[in-house]
Amino acid sequence: MTNSNFIQSASQSLYEALRSAQSIAPLTDRYPDMTIDEAYAISLRLRDMRLADGETIIGKKIGVTSDAVMNMLGVNQPDFGFLTDAMWAKSGVIDTSKMILPCAEAEIAFKLKSDLIGPGITEDDVMAATEGVAACFEVVDSRIKDWKIKIQDTVADNASCGTMAISDAWVDPNSVDLLGCKAVVHKNGKFLSEGVGAATLGSPLRAVAWLANTLGERGIPFLAGEIILSGSLVPLERVVISDHMHVSIDGLGECEVRFS
Repeated sequence: MTNSNFIQSASQSLYEALRSAQSIAPLTDRYPDMTIDEAYAISLRLRDMRLADGETIIGKKIGVTSDAVMNMLGVNQPDFGFLTDAMWAKSGVIDTSKMILPCAEAEIAFKLKSDLIGPGITEDDVMAATEGVAACFEVVDSRIKDWKIKIQDTVADNASCGTMAISDAWVDPNSVDLLGCKAVVHKNGKFLSEGVGAATLGSPLRAVAWLANTLGERGIPFLAGEIILSGSLVPLERVVISDHMHVSIDGLGECEVRFS
């Protein structure tokens, strides 16, 4: 199989898994020598298929940033992907029938007021380019069966993107202790977990800078108006129909999501 055919075949498999909500075997089982660059090429092809369906890019995300999530998934570095308008559950209600094994994670979302074009982006650059930050839930959902992923699998699968819910309350980032702010998560009214901003690569600003530089090396800029998800502050939590998740983050307020 040529490299081009391999990328087309893998991206088509992931696209069909996404649209049918049916998982597939790990790509790394079929293609054990797959590189990160090839995985990224697959994710770009998958992105183009979604854009052809009428979706539009609204931002980017970094994932697998905390030790808790790395250990849970057996992955030793972050992943990265694109966000589209179809992923944003503005109502705060998420339809689980369109997902496979969804897991919720509490994060800090960034909204940009100016472009960030890596490489060479610093944490100070991220702060200067940020219009606001907000509490959010990302609900990830791997198309790889039983979350048996290696880093190449999740990068190819658009960083296991599912959907997201973001608070309406965007806050000036200069008013928030982004390293020390504590996130407290409740599930169905009961305490579940907590974490601080520093849980994501030591700082959410560092995570966003890493993502800007990683994508910038591949010719992908961050654009003014885009939303950037900076990575989970707490362990992933499996969710099913009728679950309710709530997070409160110091200085950022609250976000909640329900699953139907």
